[in-house]
Amino acid sequence: MIKIVADTTSGIPPKKAQELDIAYIPQIIIFGDEAYRDDTEIDNVTFLQKLRASPVLPKTAAPQPSLYAPIYQEFGQKGNTIVVICPSAEVSGTVRSATIAAQDFPEADIRILDTRTIGAGLASLVLQAVEWANQGMGADELVEKLMEMSTRQKVYFLVDTLEYLHKGGRIGGAQKLVGGILQVKPILTLKNGRAEAAESQRTKQRALARLKELVITDYPKNQNGYLSIMHGGVEEEAIALAKDLGTQLNIKPEDIPVYFLPPAILVHAGPGVLGVSFFMKQ
Repeated sequence: MIKIVADTTSGIPPKKAQELDIAYIPQIIIFGDEAYRDDTEIDNVTFLQKLRASPVLPKTAAPQPSLYAPIYQEFGQKGNTIVVICPSAEVSGTVRSATIAAQDFPEADIRILDTRTIGAGLASLVLQAVEWANQGMGADELVEKLMEMSTRQKVYFLVDTLEYLHKGGRIGGAQKLVGGILQVKPILTLKNGRAEAAESQRTKQRALARLKELVITDYPKNQNGYLSIMHGGVEEEAIALAKDLGTQLNIKPEDIPVYFLPPAILVHAGPGVLGVSFFMKQ
């Protein structure tokens, strides 16, 4: 048996993760002296309210290795393979925590994957892994297919401001845009696991229109590209984007998941972020 382990940076709602029997790990959000698990102790809406009201940027912490230990203990001793599907090690310490925890279980078959992505793209990988595991796919093949799929991921996203990425140190190659922070609306992408500038437009409307063009151009034709939408508290905009792209790409609306990004991502991306994830042609 294969046990899938994921975490909240995927944006999969905790209730859905439970329904799918995914072992789900939280990230930690820190406001001053107060720390919250982002699966049970603070929800997305409450977090955004606190974020907007906070005079200083909250911090995030990767899950402690002790959160993985009970999962490794329970499933590792039963002869199962544990596949831990992690966000990019460039932006999160989750890979490191999962790896440290695994050192206490040398006899267990634990596979820890750095997917080099985060958010909706990570969710697509996790959900596909669950489907393959339920179909009876072997661990070696499953891991190989996941890692191959991760090399084809594509993410485009818009932020209202680069302030949060800049302060949080997650801005990568988009750093060069900070000087013009008030003059441009950047279209960002993930490259080598970090936020990089793809293009810049003068207005949000133009940036959104260009983002749609990029997706429509790059999305694989006649193949499932696992299109998904993610947002930071702008659900109506996200649903409208899903509907528009679905029409353009001939994808049913119900086949385009829309994710409310979790606090651990919104700390860095900020309120109002709007993004698209898909996978290029194989």
